[in-house]
Amino acid sequence: MFTEKDILQIKERGADLNLVEEQVERFKNGFPWLKIVAPATPSRGIKVLSEAEAKAAVEYYKKADIHGKCKFVPASGAASRMFKDMFAGLEKLESGEDLPSDAPGAKLAARIKEFAFYSEDIFGEPEDSAAYREAALRKLLKEDGLGYGSKPKGVLKFHRYPSEVRTAIAEHLVEAQEYMRNADGTCDLVVTISPEHRQLFEDAVAEALPEFEKRYGVRYNITFTYQDKSTDTIAVDDANEPFRTAEGDLLFRPAGHGALIHNLDKVGAELVSIKNIDNVSHEKYLGVTSFHKQVLMGEALRLRDKVFAYLRRLDEAPSESLYDEIRTFLDEELCVSVPAGVTGESLHKVLRAKLDRPIRVCGMVRNEGEPGGGPYVVEGKDGCSSLQILESVQINKDDPEAAAAMSGATHFNPVDLVCVTRGYKGDKFDLPSHVDPDAGFISSKSFQGRALKALELPGLWNGAMSDWNTLFVEVPLETFNPVKVVLDLLRPAHKA
Repeated sequence: MFTEKDILQIKERGADLNLVEEQVERFKNGFPWLKIVAPATPSRGIKVLSEAEAKAAVEYYKKADIHGKCKFVPASGAASRMFKDMFAGLEKLESGEDLPSDAPGAKLAARIKEFAFYSEDIFGEPEDSAAYREAALRKLLKEDGLGYGSKPKGVLKFHRYPSEVRTAIAEHLVEAQEYMRNADGTCDLVVTISPEHRQLFEDAVAEALPEFEKRYGVRYNITFTYQDKSTDTIAVDDANEPFRTAEGDLLFRPAGHGALIHNLDKVGAELVSIKNIDNVSHEKYLGVTSFHKQVLMGEALRLRDKVFAYLRRLDEAPSESLYDEIRTFLDEELCVSVPAGVTGESLHKVLRAKLDRPIRVCGMVRNEGEPGGGPYVVEGKDGCSSLQILESVQINKDDPEAAAAMSGATHFNPVDLVCVTRGYKGDKFDLPSHVDPDAGFISSKSFQGRALKALELPGLWNGAMSDWNTLFVEVPLETFNPVKVVLDLLRPAHKA
């Protein structure tokens, strides 16, 4: 399949030849559909806390013994999709056409003063004309203006305050000091970025850091990390043969956020909070954001301590009554149902394996039309059920049962989760060994004007965490304020 030149290219990337060959076979054979038992709902699978229970979870977090805390922020990639409509509008304006008033580009130009990135020096006074709309979009997107069309979301100006303007990464710093501060006054963040964006991030952080450390009395430890090139996956053509560039080279593509499980694995902290770079809000929402993040951390630590206690009892004094107790706990709290036919020593091994693995507690928001994957109860290869987050592309719409489960879903995944990455004896879990390799998917892309197929690794909060103990907890919609398109910055959560 591969020439000597190909093999050299693969080795130079730090990739494994056998793994690349397996990837090509994946394109030919596809991924198996996951067997959905039911959508996770408040009746089974999603925990809905009372006000008293939520406050108790926060108190549990504040009093818990934790071996290091860290905020993990996926921030790779440029914001090109955020400005897709703006590029389309600019292209239309440059061709001599005007935009209707309800077009995204026209809306942006008309309300330009409401954006945190507006300045009169760059954009001037708004006018109701095609010429102004064209000039405004060009200055927003192109390098002779703000150049936002090619910059990462993390360094874009999101929010305006009376005495400052904050980027997305600056808002993450404010959030982190509010709920992830260590006892010694430090605050650790790991931010995944693309190498070509490092200077932009360093500049954005350097601008905010001195004032924030003084204002909030905190010392930040910020680590920028890259998605390893060796995790890129090979692309193929429509015939499932390796895609080749005009120069005859193999084409490798970043394999999605699932590759970041290796970055997460290198974080030494026991408790890790994960939140996407664009999911931040104006500081007026900091109270509700912080409270519910602490609720998730409290629930994660409560679950940790309960699991650890069961593991100790299993190791010290196993008994049939303990097996029954653990079996009930796994089923009622985590939707992990062990087949009835598993008994005796086999049951002991299964129960121990189900307990002794990483923990994640994921906030879930009631579905009101926002994009995002959903929470489901899924049957695994071993016959045991578990809670999983599935993207729509992972669900077989032609299967009536799967389609019914999808239509019956009540919540969606806002990517707001807390992880416990150490076992009850203090050892760090090997996170890549808990990935389900069958939970990836294939997408259609293009390169140099030619169609290709791309392989997405199991997503970070999808198949990459398939073999984790999972708890879903309902959080309010106010905690989910992503900026998927630039006009989202006009929503109340992003304005003073």
